[in-house]
Amino acid sequence: MKSCPLLLSLLAAASFASACGGGDDTGNGGGGGDGGNGNGNGGGDAGNGNGALLFGPYKDTGVHMNWDTSVISTKVSGTQTVFADDLSAAGGNVVSLAFATGECGDERWGDVPGAAMAAANVPVLEAAGVGYILSTGGAAGSFTCGSDAGFAAFLDRWAGPHLVGVDLDIEAGQSPRAIAALVQRLETAHAAYPNLRFSLTLATLASNEGASTARSLGSDIGSSLNVLGDTAMAAIADVFGFDGSAATWPSYVTVNLMTMNYGSPGPAVCVVSGGQCDMGQSAIQAAYNLHDHFGVPYANIELTPMIGGNDVRGELYTLTDVDETAAFARSQGLGGVHYWSYDRDVDCPIGAASPVCNSLGDAGTRGFLARFLAAGL
Repeated sequence: MKSCPLLLSLLAAASFASACGGGDDTGNGGGGGDGGNGNGNGGGDAGNGNGALLFGPYKDTGVHMNWDTSVISTKVSGTQTVFADDLSAAGGNVVSLAFATGECGDERWGDVPGAAMAAANVPVLEAAGVGYILSTGGAAGSFTCGSDAGFAAFLDRWAGPHLVGVDLDIEAGQSPRAIAALVQRLETAHAAYPNLRFSLTLATLASNEGASTARSLGSDIGSSLNVLGDTAMAAIADVFGFDGSAATWPSYVTVNLMTMNYGSPGPAVCVVSGGQCDMGQSAIQAAYNLHDHFGVPYANIELTPMIGGNDVRGELYTLTDVDETAAFARSQGLGGVHYWSYDRDVDCPIGAASPVCNSLGDAGTRGFLARFLAAGL
């Protein structure tokens, strides 16, 4: 997931997998696969042992793709490897695949048509026992869905026991009408596939009025979302009747906050420490603000930091930030934690953000994945 300052969202996931429980970045993917049984009974084996809290990286499917076979691959180890096998061997078991773009039912993953992408990758993911979330949209493309039939076609391509859900990343300037249509699809999809989880990935800031650590500021805090995020939240209220009370929030929908690329450090945008945005505390503050302003239950909030060096120079998400994020997620019972992205989990020096290394150094190969797992996620 590549994100832009103030316009960060990965988001929304729906899932066939009941065992992945719910509570509660930018790539170009590939696609393909034959349809599922359409009865909502797929999924069930992708749980991570933490109840409702779902953990796993984003995978930019266009990075190191095997273009001859359309099988999603990686070079984190130094040589090209089937991604699902690499993740499983490293101890991971859930991934958000990024990104499907275009109109649902006729979507593409980069240059790969949706049906071809699913056909090539569902058997590989299933064989490896990896739960998969279908992430749509992203900073470089838009995903639209004007009909329930189109959304069902998109889901059916990927149906399988390890399908966890759908992530709607709303950051490419979709119109209010397009955003409302996406949210409308979730209600119908849930009725047909009750085990799916759905997430809306939204850009966020992390204002905390100048304190050096994250804290709850109460219901008077303003929205930390941008206009797209506020529009998505309005659509949730309209479609589901959400009125700010936990009882009216749809249990199968989460808000996934892109906790990255805040911009010039200052109390209006992030938690500042040493003149820079403290990325761990800022992620926590963003969760507090979403809960306090909108009333989204913590169990329906997810966090997605960008590991290592962010696009905004000086913003460094470190292994210590992993510990802080994981501890907060567990203590508050968040719905999930993810990170952008798997292929970046390799050392390279501090500098411009790279899609294939962490622009931080000293974390080690798959060091962020290992640290998140060690922290109990």
